[in-house]
Amino acid sequence: MTNAEQEEFWTSNAGPKWVAQQAQMDAVLAPVMALLMARAPLEKGDRVLDIGCGTGVSVAAAAQAIGDTGHVTGLDISQTMLDLATQRIRAATNILLLKADAQSHRFASPFDAMISRFGVMFFDDTVAAFSNLDTALAPGGSMTFAAWGPAPQNPFFLVPAKAAVSVLGDMPKVDRTLPGPFAFEDSARVLEKMEQAGLANTGVETVALDLTPPGNASETAALFLDIGPAQRAVEYHETDAAMTAKVQHAVAEAISVFETPSGLRIPACIHIYSARKPA
Repeated sequence: MTNAEQEEFWTSNAGPKWVAQQAQMDAVLAPVMALLMARAPLEKGDRVLDIGCGTGVSVAAAAQAIGDTGHVTGLDISQTMLDLATQRIRAATNILLLKADAQSHRFASPFDAMISRFGVMFFDDTVAAFSNLDTALAPGGSMTFAAWGPAPQNPFFLVPAKAAVSVLGDMPKVDRTLPGPFAFEDSARVLEKMEQAGLANTGVETVALDLTPPGNASETAALFLDIGPAQRAVEYHETDAAMTAKVQHAVAEAISVFETPSGLRIPACIHIYSARKPA
């Protein structure tokens, strides 16, 4: 997909689903949000850019971290998701939401820090995007981005997908190097692109953690049929209600292995990419 195609996808296709499932998805991904905020060196008074801010959870977290003397700009290409973000942060006085493409937007003023939770894997041209973002980073400024690690280490995607395929049959293979969830899974490849873009002091930390769906296996399976690989399989095979119910049952059985006394805990592998501009 080009970035124009990504804009259409996240506005008309995926965006409405994420808006509808916002509370559940925020709960599922809360450990990733906590990890990002723990690694991002945000300070009181910082000017922060949140890339691919979606429905606003990361914007709110950054705004709290930098305080009333700081400012956060949340950027996304999906107006659908920004509309919900606008409702969620309406009382904030230190946040601006901006519909724009981080790959090409000309920023008016520099930022002390840039963050992203799963918002940087969808660039049509990663080198061009990072180069453009670097021009908007103040001297001494930091970049901290969370992205999915290797697909085989992320059963959040693979287990539901395999369960769906077991019921419906095979799906066309996807080139994971193209813009999408796993475009940044190969850390060596991504670090090379960051350096090609002129970013300095680049690095990556790979962290294992557990995702935290709020519902039981059946409820979480229903979520996976609305968002993610299982949803893609149901859509591709154009399943009717009866077959969709079979897929949901298969997904629920598959993810039940992740049940714990504290609820579902699905292992995940997350890359935290970082860079810092020389002062």
